[in-house]
Amino acid sequence: MDAIISGTELASDLAGPRPPVVLDVRYTLGGPPGRPEYDAGHIPGAAYVDLDAELAAPPGPRGRHPLPDPAVFGAAMRRAGVRADRPVVVYDAGQGWSAARCWWLLRYTGHPDVRVLDGGLAAWPGELSRTAPAAGDGDFAPVPGALPVLDADGAAALARRGVLLDARAGERYRGETEPIDPVAGHIPGAVSAPTTENLADGRTFRPAADLAARFRALGAAPGTEVGVYCGSGVSAAQEVLALEIAGIPAALYPGSWSEWVADPAREVATGEEPG
Repeated sequence: MDAIISGTELASDLAGPRPPVVLDVRYTLGGPPGRPEYDAGHIPGAAYVDLDAELAAPPGPRGRHPLPDPAVFGAAMRRAGVRADRPVVVYDAGQGWSAARCWWLLRYTGHPDVRVLDGGLAAWPGELSRTAPAAGDGDFAPVPGALPVLDADGAAALARRGVLLDARAGERYRGETEPIDPVAGHIPGAVSAPTTENLADGRTFRPAADLAARFRALGAAPGTEVGVYCGSGVSAAQEVLALEIAGIPAALYPGSWSEWVADPAREVATGEEPG
């Protein structure tokens, strides 16, 4: 099953006999909620999902966007109409961060058929709607564990024995700046792999062969144990999605840098090298 879908393919599927459930997960880190954007226009029939409230638990020692309680996540997905036997397509405003977070959570909790709209809402070729659908009658019951995850100790160990990718901007990895978390730098042994380099035009993913070549140059290839982290586990999901497109399975470290630096005993590296 492909992990991404084009706008024209989505339009065709929605007109077909087995239309997917469509989820709008527009979100801006540190910005206003995505609900006003959704209300102003969304793919017809799409249900809005709030990343902070429904795709993450409250911030704390486990990071700024810990994994949500399965009961909270499951209730949100059922309200959105998600069913275990029906495909799901998730989109955001582009770049794929928040859409990939929802994609990853659904896959992680056992949904077998989830794709991200490549290019986000801008890729949709049809009209937009301002009408929110009624609460759905979904039946999806999440069962965590279908995809690999890392905790802080696991991420540290993977950086030594495999490839741990840091999906943040290069200047944050190097420790030159840190606009969000209290400590700058990266997990020792991690390799810089900004999510922006997964995209061809700032919105759509590069072809699978290009992504595979990119990750191979970073040491990640089929058969290599790979993990990904970012600031709080959101943009890292986009990197896991890019790796999936490239045919490379990868584990997500949900707590990411925000959890790592919550414990002052954990080592921090800076500069260009993994450390």
